Amino acid sequence: MSAPVSRRSFLSHSAAGGLGIVLAGSVEAIAGPGAARAATQAPAGYGPLVPDPAGLLALPAGFSYRIVAEAGVTSLESGEPTPSDPDGMACFATRSGSTLICNHEIIGGEPYRVPALPGLTYDPAAGGGTTTIVTGRGGERRGEYVSLAGTHNNCAGGLTPWDSWLTCEETEQRADSVYQRDHGYVFEVHAFDRRANEGPVPLKFLGRYAHEAVAVDPRTSVIYLTEDATAPHGLYFRWLPPKGFRGRKGALRELALSSGGDTAGRLQAMTCYRGSRHIADLSEATAPGTRYRVRWVDVPDRDARTVSVRAQFADDQVTRSRKLEGAYWGDGGAYFVASFARASDGSVNEHDGQVWFYDPRSQTITLKTIFGVNPDPDQDTHFDGPDNIALSPYGGVILAEDGDGLSHLVGVTARGESYALARNQLNNSEFAGPMFNADGSIMFANIYSPGHVLAITGPWRRP
Repeated sequence: MSAPVSRRSFLSHSAAGGLGIVLAGSVEAIAGPGAARAATQAPAGYGPLVPDPAGLLALPAGFSYRIVAEAGVTSLESGEPTPSDPDGMACFATRSGSTLICNHEIIGGEPYRVPALPGLTYDPAAGGGTTTIVTGRGGERRGEYVSLAGTHNNCAGGLTPWDSWLTCEETEQRADSVYQRDHGYVFEVHAFDRRANEGPVPLKFLGRYAHEAVAVDPRTSVIYLTEDATAPHGLYFRWLPPKGFRGRKGALRELALSSGGDTAGRLQAMTCYRGSRHIADLSEATAPGTRYRVRWVDVPDRDARTVSVRAQFADDQVTRSRKLEGAYWGDGGAYFVASFARASDGSVNEHDGQVWFYDPRSQTITLKTIFGVNPDPDQDTHFDGPDNIALSPYGGVILAEDGDGLSHLVGVTARGESYALARNQLNNSEFAGPMFNADGSIMFANIYSPGHVLAITGPWRRP
């Protein structure tokens, strides 16, 4: 996210060309390759987007938004301005509304860093972290405070079943003349216990690499993780807890601080097969309903002391993908997103987005949705570069677009039809962090730059 690769720049080199269509199977249940093919112009969703007189967010008729936080404009309880670059986000229910934990993907040079407050700071040289925002029943802002500071390039993350957020550093930055500590880890941030966030502890057993997002199995506490990296392309991981581990508040921190905690459990990379044939790259799949059998390979050196984790494997040992991004647990499995692929970056086939579903019971992944290469990113009916993902309580998924041209919140229905739910009318900056509140009345989402946290309300229904 911090240095997005332009998809438009690839189009002149694209052999696929494409019709700008989404080929989508049901995100609820696909049993085989007989999936629907639906053009993005299909009459799905909530109707055409209506221009915003304020010039910020175009929404369907009947929908509205409020600004919950704005970088450099709203203030933290400690007095500093809301930090820049809001990215991945989580939403937790309270008796009087919702609590949000918001990532700030700060690398350096942004105008508003996460303040390095005492007791909450991992590395004072790093400007990223998280803020926690308290809102009322209508999404109105009631306060915001720092919940983690001193981390680097906090991109996405994932919810846990025990009211916390796993925030991910998308970097492999080591300690040097600037940074006092190594980076590239996952940190846990609790939604309701501020004292539990003091003395940040990296969860080193989850590996040190360019983390993007995570999804947690609430039954087994297995954690699934995406990696956004190139040269070579990134991997999809899972972490198996050690015997006797029980996921609960404080358990991950306790494990990380225990003897041998840096290598607790097993970190494994995914490798896929169709029959006996190994699948080297997820871009090979072009049809919704494509299903691969999954095996898992142990990571030799998860802290990547000499070689990046993804480079510790030969291509015939693992399955790679360009731009692995969002992750979300739902429907008994783990959804994850590949943002795009191009022949010029070594991918087998070209696309502008895939949504996959891993079923832990069958040990398979199924391609739920694929977007063809987008020929015209400046239209409301053409989408590319899905990034963060969330399941909608009204069916289907919501994707945050991080591509070329116009930037949208994109819905994909359970029938496989895509639609524009919102458009950034201010600029072409990406959306991030879509997440519904507990009763489905509000969808919170971020515009990355210049930095808005928004609460969207309206006549929600099955689209």
